[in-house]
Amino acid sequence: MKNLLRRLIFYIITMWAAVTFTFFLVRLMPGDPAQSMINRYQGQISADAINSIRVMFGLDKTTSTWTQYWQYWGQLLHGDMGISFKNFPTPVADVIAQSLPWTIGLVGVVTIISFVLGSLIGVTLGWHRGSVADAVIPITTFFSSIPYFWIALVLSFTLGVSHQIFPFYGGFSKNLIPGWSWSFVVSVLYHAILPALTIIIVSIAGWILGMRNMMITVSSEDYVTVAHAKGLSESTVMYGYAARNAILPQISGFSLSLGFVVSGSLVMEQVFSYPGIGYALFAAVGAKDYPLMQGIFLIITFSVLVANIVADVVYAILDPRTRRD
Repeated sequence: MKNLLRRLIFYIITMWAAVTFTFFLVRLMPGDPAQSMINRYQGQISADAINSIRVMFGLDKTTSTWTQYWQYWGQLLHGDMGISFKNFPTPVADVIAQSLPWTIGLVGVVTIISFVLGSLIGVTLGWHRGSVADAVIPITTFFSSIPYFWIALVLSFTLGVSHQIFPFYGGFSKNLIPGWSWSFVVSVLYHAILPALTIIIVSIAGWILGMRNMMITVSSEDYVTVAHAKGLSESTVMYGYAARNAILPQISGFSLSLGFVVSGSLVMEQVFSYPGIGYALFAAVGAKDYPLMQGIFLIITFSVLVANIVADVVYAILDPRTRRD
């Protein structure tokens, strides 16, 4: 109970620090986002309207930064993240709600697939170390050392431009109306193939190597030897004893990966023009959209904290020793 309370306090402090940091960070960036928006409507906005825009976005020069800070906290506590500059007058929450499902649906599912496949392959390689299957390791290590954007560009050019096997732009066909129709779902899955391959190729090696090394370590433990002495089957010892303990360090890394799913693979989404949260963040930075940047940063921070909480619970289930205060 004490351990849970300490972690809860830590997460609350972390969330406060994230809100404070993002609030002041975006205001240290050069330029005037309100003026940029005003310039887009040059000649269509009166002087009174300009002042109203600054007040509405919390950028009134007559208001101190600290006052804006406490006003921002008041808005957050009421569930208001503000209005997006770039997508005016759309609220930030609506912009995030439009982009978030794309990233979670693609990056989230692919991250889980990479973790499961990588861990299973790592279990096999670690248990049967020294076999010809170890030839997989140099190949996966090579791909893991290549940047995301390079793999994305290669796949886009070879399978998208040259052979035109898969689409390499957008999240769905432009002639379709978003909805739950069969044609739209198929189009979304078809457009997600190249981005998904990019993530799997680059990320799976880490899970394979991590799990293989842990399997080699735990395979010499006494409880594995005892399990063999009991006459248990090879698969039972491998998965029920060795793999169950070897996967514990992987859980922490997996929780962080799930937390950062929300941020998406920024470069990958840029290469494929995929309409995820990373693409929205890039556009917000370019437009100096303070409210949208702050909203996305907070969602990313919150997702990481939630993922860590889930990891703590799963870790406690798998390893009862962590339940001790």
